[in-house]
Amino acid sequence: MKRLFILTMVFVLALTACDAMTAATEAPAPTAVPPTAEVVVVTVEVPVEVTAVASEAPPVAEPTATQPPTAVPTQAPPTEVPPTEAAPAVSADTDGPIMLADSYWGDYFQNVTYTNSSFSLRCKPKENIFTATATDDHIVAVDFYYRIEDKLGTATSAWKNLGKMVPTGQGTFTLTMSGEDVHPDLRKAQAWFDFQLVGLNTQGQAVGRTEKISQLVNYTIDCP
Repeated sequence: MKRLFILTMVFVLALTACDAMTAATEAPAPTAVPPTAEVVVVTVEVPVEVTAVASEAPPVAEPTATQPPTAVPTQAPPTEVPPTEAAPAVSADTDGPIMLADSYWGDYFQNVTYTNSSFSLRCKPKENIFTATATDDHIVAVDFYYRIEDKLGTATSAWKNLGKMVPTGQGTFTLTMSGEDVHPDLRKAQAWFDFQLVGLNTQGQAVGRTEKISQLVNYTIDCP
């Protein structure tokens, strides 16, 4: 019995040793751990260059050569005089300009003039220059109307629009009319030349007019 117990114990120990050897054989080998890198700190000495600061102020730049002074004129330039309105041309063949009485101007015009008290188709003077200044800022154009009164009869023509007067600035308008501008059907041997001015706005509407200027200007076909 004792011998059997000893054999059993030996057998158990043998099995245990065998299992231990098997476990040791099957266990994986430990992974190699790489050595930790050694950090090497290198100190580099950099030489510092010290720039000397000058105690003196920087030199001031020399002034450049300047141009010689411009000669001052000894005489002052003449003062510019603004141009005045051109007056109607007057020659040896004109009587004027003749200023129309202000009672004919109406409420919208002033300084209405003409250059001849007579003009003709064939004799001198053959032209008459009419001017007027509008007193209303809305007047931007002026129509010139005329009619003929026959001195040798009783016929008086209807009013006829000759056209627009020419603006010359500052509200002034002018028109040069010759004896030939009278319509052929209206020409008379001896007649009165009546006229009237009508001021228009930008829409072509009548703003105001002069009175009808009658029996002040003579018109003839031939020399009187």
